Amino acid sequence: MPTTYPRPALVIFDCDGVLVDSERVFNAVLARNLAGHGLTLDTDQSMTTFAGLAMPEVAASATQMGATLPQDWIDEVYGEAYQTLRDGVPLIPGVMEVIARLDHEGIPCCVVSNGSEEKMRITLTPHGLWDRFHPNAMFSAHTLKVAKPDPGIFLAAAAHFDVQARDCVVIEDSATGARGAARAGMQCFGYAAHDNGAALVAEAAEVFHDMKDLARRLGLS
Repeated sequence: MPTTYPRPALVIFDCDGVLVDSERVFNAVLARNLAGHGLTLDTDQSMTTFAGLAMPEVAASATQMGATLPQDWIDEVYGEAYQTLRDGVPLIPGVMEVIARLDHEGIPCCVVSNGSEEKMRITLTPHGLWDRFHPNAMFSAHTLKVAKPDPGIFLAAAAHFDVQARDCVVIEDSATGARGAARAGMQCFGYAAHDNGAALVAEAAEVFHDMKDLARRLGLS
């Protein structure tokens, strides 16, 4: 028999790789930029190394790997990325249907991201999701000054909605995010569109591969 899931009191979506398919675009820009600072990676290596990390952590990791970065490097790489992201990134297939179903059922949902609000504005606005979530249902590490895997960013979202951590469900695509959800005491469903999700499983996430399967896991079927 299929597993029966209880309905959450709050659903927390990551942004890049969960709402919009922007991870590969951003990491292609990141890899190209780092090559100019002495660290050669291809896009796949960049995604494996940096996906889910806040930019200060990316900078620290890249420096340890041999890059020589200027003091304003984060602003530099974001400027390059924003220019590319303005060309548009697609939605993750099926995610709008999940959000519409949550709205219909009266279950609140929000976005928790290690990315900046400006990055989310660029990627989400064309799809109507910036207006859907900003400002009262969007939590950015750049604004809150706390980043995944620190559980504080998830707990801030739960507190805003006056919901206990145990009653939240987090949708993540990175091990970093899944680790933060586990540390916050929240159930995590790990979206693995391109692999078997082993890194997510290692962080106690329950993996799924198609957004069409998420409604059932949220107790909506």
